[in-house]
Amino acid sequence: MSWLLKYRIRLYVRNSIWILPTLSIVISLLAARAVIALEGAAGSRSAITPDTARLIMSTVAGSTFTLIVLVSSAMLLAVQLASAQLTPRIIALIYRSPYGKLAFAVFVFTFTFAVTTLIRIEATVPLVASYVAAYGFLISLALFIVFTDTMGKMLRPSSALRRVGLEGREVIVSVYPSIRTADTEMPGPLKILREPKPRIILNDKHGAVLAFDLKGLIGKALKANCVIEMVPQVGDFIAAGDPIFRVFGEAPSLSDNQLRHSVAIGHERNLDQDPMFAFRIIVDIASKALSPAINDPTTAVLAIDQIHYLLRDIGRRYLAEGHERDAQGHLRLIYRTPEWEDFVQLGTTEIRQYGRDSIQVQRRLRAMLQDLIETLPSHRHGILQKEMALLGSSTKRAFPDLDDQRLAESGDLQGIGGSDEELYEEPEAALSTPR
Repeated sequence: MSWLLKYRIRLYVRNSIWILPTLSIVISLLAARAVIALEGAAGSRSAITPDTARLIMSTVAGSTFTLIVLVSSAMLLAVQLASAQLTPRIIALIYRSPYGKLAFAVFVFTFTFAVTTLIRIEATVPLVASYVAAYGFLISLALFIVFTDTMGKMLRPSSALRRVGLEGREVIVSVYPSIRTADTEMPGPLKILREPKPRIILNDKHGAVLAFDLKGLIGKALKANCVIEMVPQVGDFIAAGDPIFRVFGEAPSLSDNQLRHSVAIGHERNLDQDPMFAFRIIVDIASKALSPAINDPTTAVLAIDQIHYLLRDIGRRYLAEGHERDAQGHLRLIYRTPEWEDFVQLGTTEIRQYGRDSIQVQRRLRAMLQDLIETLPSHRHGILQKEMALLGSSTKRAFPDLDDQRLAESGDLQGIGGSDEELYEEPEAALSTPR
């Protein structure tokens, strides 16, 4: 099985909610048949009359089916609300919810088990099967309550942003596992490969680059004794007929399809190997919150909280240069990676522009930039200082009143978390003021 097929299967399973409930139908049918058969062999029978048992099983089946409908409706409603209030790019996280998948599967299992038991009730009532169906309904009811509570909390901006932030941290660690230190050896400049003329492999489908097989490509280049260059960056949209690889060297044993099967292309970006997409989701939520129709700067501040700590984490790490070598030090793979400046600009530019009229957003952005300058190494300061200067210019244009300018030019991790007395008093007076 190729890397591409494995990746597609894994991605489909993660993003699909129907697989586990469908499997639960089969498991329930087999389990009900086995339990009833064992009871028949053991001669175990319930003291409940068949009519009463039929009424109970009918109630369990009907109630559980109602729970299935309610969960399905709640999932669709959550998708609509998340798309309208937050961003459409967060919908995939809803379908990946383990609570939703588990609740759906247990409800379907209980419904199928109850119906299977119902049709087996004749002159006698299977004891164990009846108890399984009844207690399965009680478990389903408890799961429904948990699901409702979880789904309601998931749709809050703070919870959604926190989840995106956590998944963003995971992909950052997986893509950039090394912390950069003073003695970190930096690769030398890469000479442009001119000779021989590269073989160009064209893409055969439209879509965004989701992920690629890093180790597999290095192994293929080593085996064919060539250098492979991956043209698009993870997250880029690439059309059919666009260059996707360049191969430097003869490499007759390396076919075009082998290389194409080392890259996953899909309809929408995801977080698997794309830390920039985590920033994209968070910035989209902040931008929508700052739109005139919603006008919710506090949600934008919550988004900046997550951007702040994602930038701090990335700023401390060694960002891959996109040059992979084999054990002998020979260059084997070239690929594009986002720079530190790309992360900072994505995380600040749009929020600064859309939040230019909000003192709360201005103060939180300034506090973030000040903290990053103080905590990150000096080689990360250039773009941060540039963004600080742009923020200062935006503040002066947005607030003609001098007091508002002075307020906006003081950083605050809460946006507007309280009064800043030193803006209006001399330091000595502020110290002598009783609190």
